[in-house]
Amino acid sequence: MFFVTPAFAQAAGAGPASAITSFVPLILIFGIMYFLLIRPQQKKLKEQKAMVEALRRGDQVLTQGGILGKVVKVGDDGNLDVEIAEGVKVKMPRAAVVQVISKTEPAAG
Repeated sequence: MFFVTPAFAQAAGAGPASAITSFVPLILIFGIMYFLLIRPQQKKLKEQKAMVEALRRGDQVLTQGGILGKVVKVGDDGNLDVEIAEGVKVKMPRAAVVQVISKTEPAAG
């Protein structure tokens, strides 16, 4: 014969409260992932976009390819002319700039 205690039989039908509490850890994990991964990545992308938008002639930049150069011309079409050596200019998209090494000061006047 089967010996099932009445307490065990009553616990089997937990009801709708059990369904809600089973989703709490999932929601908690998503919240932690948002604050640890998604939000910092969005902040970094926003800073990168602001840096690229603020590029001016004369800025020393580092490109994704590891090339150091000086911005010679900022085009309206989203391209830059970067001088990587004396007399050697390269045209590249603004998005290829990873870091601004030194900023030029705006001209007074």
